[in-house]
Amino acid sequence: MILLVSLLVFGIRLSVRKQKVALNVALLSLVFVLIGYFSYTLALVRSNYNPPINENNPSNLLNFIKYLKREQYGYNNALLYGPVYSSQIEAFEQGDEVYTMKNGKYVVYDHRPKYIYPKDQKMLFPRMQRYLPGDTKFYQEAMGIPQGQNPTFADNLKYFLGHQVGMMYMRYLFWNFMGRESDIQDAPALSPFQYNGKLPEALANNKARNNYYCLPLLLGILGFILLFRKNRKDLLVILLMFIMTGLALVVFLNVPPTQPRERDYIYVGSFYFFAIWIGLGVIQLSEILAKFKLNANLKTSIATAFSLVIPLILLQQNWDDHNRNHRYQQVDFAKNILDSCAKDAILFTAGDNDTFPLWYAQEVEGFRTDVRICVLTYLGTDWDIEQKRRKVYDSDALPIKIDKDKLLEGINDQILYYENPNVKNGINLSEYLKLVREDNPAIKVQLQTGEMINTLPSSNLFLPVNVAAVKKQGFIPKQLEPLLTDTISWDFGKRDLLKNDLIQLEIIANNAADNWKRPIYFSSTLAAESFLGLKEFMQEEGFAYRLMPFKIQGAVDGFVNTDIMYKNMMTKMSWRELNNPQVYYQSDFYQMPFIISRLAFLRLADQLVREGKKNEAKLAMDRCMTVMPNDTVPYDQLSASFVGLYASVGETKKALAIADVMMNRNDKALDYYLEGKPDRNAREIQLALYEMQIITNQLKEMKVPGAARYEAMFQKQLQRVNS
Repeated sequence: MILLVSLLVFGIRLSVRKQKVALNVALLSLVFVLIGYFSYTLALVRSNYNPPINENNPSNLLNFIKYLKREQYGYNNALLYGPVYSSQIEAFEQGDEVYTMKNGKYVVYDHRPKYIYPKDQKMLFPRMQRYLPGDTKFYQEAMGIPQGQNPTFADNLKYFLGHQVGMMYMRYLFWNFMGRESDIQDAPALSPFQYNGKLPEALANNKARNNYYCLPLLLGILGFILLFRKNRKDLLVILLMFIMTGLALVVFLNVPPTQPRERDYIYVGSFYFFAIWIGLGVIQLSEILAKFKLNANLKTSIATAFSLVIPLILLQQNWDDHNRNHRYQQVDFAKNILDSCAKDAILFTAGDNDTFPLWYAQEVEGFRTDVRICVLTYLGTDWDIEQKRRKVYDSDALPIKIDKDKLLEGINDQILYYENPNVKNGINLSEYLKLVREDNPAIKVQLQTGEMINTLPSSNLFLPVNVAAVKKQGFIPKQLEPLLTDTISWDFGKRDLLKNDLIQLEIIANNAADNWKRPIYFSSTLAAESFLGLKEFMQEEGFAYRLMPFKIQGAVDGFVNTDIMYKNMMTKMSWRELNNPQVYYQSDFYQMPFIISRLAFLRLADQLVREGKKNEAKLAMDRCMTVMPNDTVPYDQLSASFVGLYASVGETKKALAIADVMMNRNDKALDYYLEGKPDRNAREIQLALYEMQIITNQLKEMKVPGAARYEAMFQKQLQRVNS
């Protein structure tokens, strides 16, 4: 390090003394690149202190390089030539060497697989590549490609220009310099010339509906013209940086088709460079005004006023939807998930959106540090598994017995589902996991490459249960104890076993062997496949499902323990400022905290009604409407289901109040969308019709007076859509 710095200093001093401009620029550029990369050494230092959150564990050279290359995200997409979503793997070859550290040395233990595709299934500049299972359907629907037909290069280019450039870059550019329709996912840029009929409530009252009247865009164009006229070298520099931080990133990142959230922040550098043109546009404006016979002071005043009006418009339009004051819903949502769990729980969560707030609650506020959070997107990595083997705060190490060597990158990443007809009675999960730990050949098959890999020979799994010992734990409700049997069995599904699935099952099996000592919970935010086929064994207790050693037949979405859930929802959980109409709650947040909250109240109230506890059901629904009223968190399709529930407990006025708000809102929204651009707003149209149908069906079913008026409203709009 000393030698490197000394050589750089000597080289720069020499370039100055000898007036070597190219050498000076090259060395200074290298210095600034190194300064940028040296900032990452902080991760090395921090990681070696082994903190509770230590993503990628970049404490040695191997992990540090993986950390810099962002390998955990798994995207290894071709940029210039390669396969598309419909390409089929033809063969496998040995790829790059994979290292691990043994006895203080880096040694090769495996090779990454290199996938070989037929040449006729590859193309230049491949954009339509497969990342997730649903991507194929997206490409076919978006590009109009028939099922079973391979995309052409024209389809590929159309996707690049229309989606990656148009949707995922130009839309964001125009958001910043023209305006934004709303904060609803995939909202278009807002032009003052587009159809602006009687806006529906979702748009009219949306604080993120920001109209800049194209003024920043026009001023930026004027600045571009100024440089084109007067200084093309400077124009070339700024244009190059604008392209490199914008369109070049679009090409390099080759963004997957489906995104969990808007990605405009990726291109913020590009927006900065456009802002330079905006500043220069003021000069160009002054020069244009100079052509008119006006007083010099007046010309200056007009140019200055115009340039100041634009930032004032931006401030006025953006202030309300960038104000985070009194917004606690993410923190409270995280605490509510943790408070849904019993003491010393193990909690499986989905990804960033639900996990980062949980980490904040534990790490910053010290809240419920007895709960061990297991992020399923990380649980398939060797570094995260190793961190789960140790105690953190008030949470003991997790019961993971598989050796580290069996969980290195590339080993047991995917256990092949390979049905064995001789395995007729299912697999004892504990015994199967023992075979995995032993690397037993009894569960292996040979691939075309000659490699032997582990398999899952049956989708039917079972675990023994010590009924007497489990009863002593005291977490089984007395009325449900008769459901306990000496074995629980379930169908995992005829699919491959991924490494995170393997570790989930390892934790569950070993905890079961310890007589279910620690409560195991699955967050309500998880996708269906993350429940491992165990939903009928899941007891909902709030914002999380507890795994139980008995099955409720037919409970395909788990079963509600009303005693525990009512107490958690009504007395433990926090709902700060959710009923404050001055607080801005952007639409993309509705998708998790608010939807999960309303769904939990809905399921609780529904089960209370089924149990004949109508007064508790009414109180639960009232609590939901009080903490999340329509004027702060607009009613959604889940709210529509409260209409029938309120009617079932005799609260027809409250049922009709919700129905009236939602039916009139959707009626006006459909008027707007059907008169504007129906094709572009197909999703909003279908959602509005769906909500209206739910409400009218429930009102008719409960024979609520006045239902006919809403039925007529629904039928009118349905006929318009169908025609």
